[in-house]
Amino acid sequence: MAIKTFREVIAEAMSEEMRRDSSVYLIGEEVAEYNGAYKASKGMLDEFGPERVIDTPIAEGGFTGIAIGSAMNGCRPIVEYMTFNFSLVAIDQIINNAAKMYQMTGGQWNIPIVFRGPTGSAGQLGATHSQSFDNWYANTPGLKVVVPSNPYDAKGLLKSAIRDNDPVIFMESEQMYGDKMEMPDEEFLIPIGVADIKKEGKDLTIVSYGKIMKNALAAAEQLEKDGIRAEVIDLRTIRPLDYDTILNSVKKTNRLVVLEESWPYGSIGTEIAYMVQQKAFDYLDAPVKRITAPDISSPYSADLFKEWFPSVEDVVEAGKSVAYKK
Repeated sequence: MAIKTFREVIAEAMSEEMRRDSSVYLIGEEVAEYNGAYKASKGMLDEFGPERVIDTPIAEGGFTGIAIGSAMNGCRPIVEYMTFNFSLVAIDQIINNAAKMYQMTGGQWNIPIVFRGPTGSAGQLGATHSQSFDNWYANTPGLKVVVPSNPYDAKGLLKSAIRDNDPVIFMESEQMYGDKMEMPDEEFLIPIGVADIKKEGKDLTIVSYGKIMKNALAAAEQLEKDGIRAEVIDLRTIRPLDYDTILNSVKKTNRLVVLEESWPYGSIGTEIAYMVQQKAFDYLDAPVKRITAPDISSPYSADLFKEWFPSVEDVVEAGKSVAYKK
């Protein structure tokens, strides 16, 4: 076992799959000569060469379309975006071609492709570089959407995503690339669509995913000091969503708080809250609480950003509220 960073395991997962399958390749801006904008493809050009680690112009629509076309012809591309904010330039390709092709062709063409890169905010990057698009892409039939919260999950899920025959949106974070974790030496995969209970509890359920999971876990520790034992679920995948794990937990704890970084309107938390009241209403002893970013774009100011981003204290307050221990 060795301690590795998030960026190292991303490169490891891609490299292992490229050694395993010659149809896998990586394409994107600065992925080759520069070793990736966040060094998540370090060393890959040296090993696999420029035909399989491909630098592109700043033209997301163009190289996304090329990758989708190659997936229709037997390749398994990995498309890296410097940020999913830039994927909007290619969203027509992702949704109208990659996501819909299997259905539109009556199953004649699979699109085995992974779109990966950082999502959400990373501090003072301003409104155009700080949006979470997980709920946007999760709203699209034909796409799978994966948002890991730690290096171990990221590696196992990325390997599964590369082997998947459907398009997968794989969302990371600039603020997680330096996170470290002890990693097993042997190969492992984590199935897409299976949530993970990161902390067992009995008094309330906290559901989250991605980098903001750190706030969920920190809040659970604080709540425990006040005698409230929270069960913390990491969704890991938001399409398909593991409803069963959430429902089973709510039936045990009778209370639910959902934490996410995206805006409140049409969020993942909205879907979860609806599903829980539909299938576990009689188990609830308190209204479901959602914690999201405010319904405004991310501010640049450090002080305003601190107020905008959902905090540990927000989760603690919500936990105490549903437990009626404020």
